[in-house]
Amino acid sequence: MKRIPHSIYSTAFNVAYLALGVNAMLAIMSLPFLVLLVTTDPSLSWPLLAASAALTGPGIAGAFATFRAHAEGDSDVIRAFLRGVRRTWKRALVISAVTSAVVTVALVDVFVLVPTGIGVLLVPLLAVVAILTLATAAVSLVAITQADDTRLLVLVRASLFLAVRRWPMTFASFAIVAVQAAVLTAAPAIAIGLSAAACLYVVWAGGRYTLQQTPAHAAA
Repeated sequence: MKRIPHSIYSTAFNVAYLALGVNAMLAIMSLPFLVLLVTTDPSLSWPLLAASAALTGPGIAGAFATFRAHAEGDSDVIRAFLRGVRRTWKRALVISAVTSAVVTVALVDVFVLVPTGIGVLLVPLLAVVAILTLATAAVSLVAITQADDTRLLVLVRASLFLAVRRWPMTFASFAIVAVQAAVLTAAPAIAIGLSAAACLYVVWAGGRYTLQQTPAHAAA
């Protein structure tokens, strides 16, 4: 019987460690949001959920930085995560706070305007605003881990342009996030402990591909 090469065991262990380590660090960084989501009724606690969602950016950016470090050969997941958070947390917090505010306002306006006549005209526009904001935020959080020296406004403008231009990758990211959201609703323990890292890895890979065109060129 042919033996399985040691490299396969090593690769499997590294991937498992990456997933578990990122999931654990994400859970710690997003603890306020997760506690509210699991212990409260979102239909009643949505203002608090929106406020806590504004704090999740640094954890997501830390995960993206960890994936980059792992791809470059760094197998120390926890240290890479903390290093990524330390390097990007200010810009990541700005991105997640603005995203949470814009998406929350857009969704509240949708619920208010749906029963009215003007809602027929404004609801599609608000939906587009929310979708573009989320797409831009996802690519921007990847961008701040790839381009440390580029100004945030330049990265955000480039991310919006590229998210629209390379919409198939954006659509794929939205699809995997939607699956993760469904898993989180049905089985929070599985979503937090197992699938969060896989979901974010797909988003990171899509964002990295999207950003193959340089931000400075895209923003021009």
